[in-house]
Amino acid sequence: MPDYMLLLYAPEGEKQDRWADMSLWLALTESLRRAGLLVANSPLHPATSATTVRVRDGETELTDGPFAVTKEFLAGYYVLRCADLDEALHHAARMPTARHGSVEVRPIVDANEIPDTGRTPAARM
Repeated sequence: MPDYMLLLYAPEGEKQDRWADMSLWLALTESLRRAGLLVANSPLHPATSATTVRVRDGETELTDGPFAVTKEFLAGYYVLRCADLDEALHHAARMPTARHGSVEVRPIVDANEIPDTGRTPAARM
């Protein structure tokens, strides 16, 4: 079964208490765990704590904050092992963030799908 990353975006500057839906999150997470779908999940610290790294012409550039300027920030993630995209989308719609922000669903590339260039897997990424 493929893995899918659900990226949870919440509106920037929203006055809603981030943890107000905690009972919903706990119930949802437990149901995904019981179903054997949950691979990993976690909330993230605010976007203001992010550092963006770029290397240009051999020089490392560090920028405080997220790379993109957006009205939403990446608040957390879930990695689910689902039968297919339809199942992943079904669970994305269950996320409380989907009601006031958005949930981006992306398939995760399986390590076996990465072309073998003779280098170790870690060196390929």
